[in-house]
Amino acid sequence: MNRIERNHLLKEWIFKRSAYSMALAIIDIDKQTVAPSGGNAYRDERAAFLAGELFSIETDESMLPVLEEMQNDEEEEPYLRRAAFLYQKEMRKTLCIPKDEFVALEELKSVSYTKWLEAKRNNDYTIFEPYLKKIIEAKKKVYAYRNDTKDLYDQMLDDFEPGMNQEKYDVFFNALKEKLVPLIQKVTEAKQIDDHFLFEEYPVEEQKKFMDHLLQYLHFDPQWGYQNETEHPFTSWTCENDCRTTTKYLVDNVMSAIFSTVHEVGHAYYEHDCDPRFDGMILSDGISSGMHESQSRLCENYLGRRKSFWEYNYPYLQKQFPQQLKDISLDTFMKAVNVSRPSLVRTEADELTYPMHILVRYEIEKGLFNGSISVEGLDQTWADMYEKYLGVRPVNASEGILQDVHWSCGEFGYFPTYALGSAFAAQFVKKMQEEIAVDDLLSNNHYDTVIEWLKKNIHQYGCMYDADEIMQKATGASFDVNVYIEYLTRKYTELYDL
Repeated sequence: MNRIERNHLLKEWIFKRSAYSMALAIIDIDKQTVAPSGGNAYRDERAAFLAGELFSIETDESMLPVLEEMQNDEEEEPYLRRAAFLYQKEMRKTLCIPKDEFVALEELKSVSYTKWLEAKRNNDYTIFEPYLKKIIEAKKKVYAYRNDTKDLYDQMLDDFEPGMNQEKYDVFFNALKEKLVPLIQKVTEAKQIDDHFLFEEYPVEEQKKFMDHLLQYLHFDPQWGYQNETEHPFTSWTCENDCRTTTKYLVDNVMSAIFSTVHEVGHAYYEHDCDPRFDGMILSDGISSGMHESQSRLCENYLGRRKSFWEYNYPYLQKQFPQQLKDISLDTFMKAVNVSRPSLVRTEADELTYPMHILVRYEIEKGLFNGSISVEGLDQTWADMYEKYLGVRPVNASEGILQDVHWSCGEFGYFPTYALGSAFAAQFVKKMQEEIAVDDLLSNNHYDTVIEWLKKNIHQYGCMYDADEIMQKATGASFDVNVYIEYLTRKYTELYDL
């Protein structure tokens, strides 16, 4: 087959995949934001059918020789050779799965999400428990078709962060536990910072007015980005110029929607800023979860909790909430938004205690798949672990095991990437600060220039390279967890005068 014919076949195949993916993404966004719940069953059944049609396209065996030839053609464009390699790798994982079982799993995930939402709103884990059990069993069955000799949970971890496994994550989390648990204890025993004013009544309509300002500051352009509301904030996209973010407003927590917005817009920028040649291809959709989370966590914490970020934005927040913030100085506000306090909800957690929230989920997932932890009574297991690692115990399931959406969608192995991404971000920011005047840019309304650094060094590559290669390209060094530990130690030692 000549190159022109081969490239035409690949382009046509990618287009079909992207068309179905776009339709499914929009249906899912709609379901999680504004779609009437009465249409769930009808919608879920048809979405599962579309997912099955996409599955048939993705597993078209006639594409295997095309992908093989492209990989072996040394004169082919490097990005197309890389894409062919990733597509073939993906096909090896899915070709073995019977289509009817794949469709059944997709429908189960949709129903499971609906039951999770119902359980959370009714504060009743027993509503979700049988569906969690079904999801776990279904995932085990699907993975069994791979006939992979690796441990099941290792396979799941590798799917979200290629090259990672329990052995590597254990080393990572053990380093965090060794250094951060004593630091958390010192902070807990230190003189506490007053942040009560952040938890007064902040009317949602007024929060939305400030959000309009914030989105402009973030240069979240309505030509390619759109924000909506949902129960659990997420980001989705259909292409580089159609990125959808969501947030959630809490009347008694003004920073919640703000930080979730900065976080999700960080995800959106990653997709928007990929090389335009990658649009609709696996090179933009296949980015490792740890690398994606590094960008959202970087924006949320390393930029969004920075004084220079608020030197520009705090006057606007004060103007929107004159009664709540009239006597609160910028310095007082900055201490409050960086408070560290063991808490129950991951998405509201501070930077220091956040890795412990992830550790709980990681250890539970390991237990669920090695048989040492049961789905029955998992809400109590969850509560016990929070008491062990953070010294706090949820009094209800909604602020405990039901707080996250991920397990309802079968996303086992994703959670550890949040902590890994936070650690990646520390190394990126350290290098960024050596090359550009981050604080001057943030305080003078040039957030977009900071993002340009990320685009140049990280975003544009998509998954053209793996996480280790991106780290080397961006920072000139391999990943080092100690950079993250040193950042947290320095920040909270200074904040609490330890």
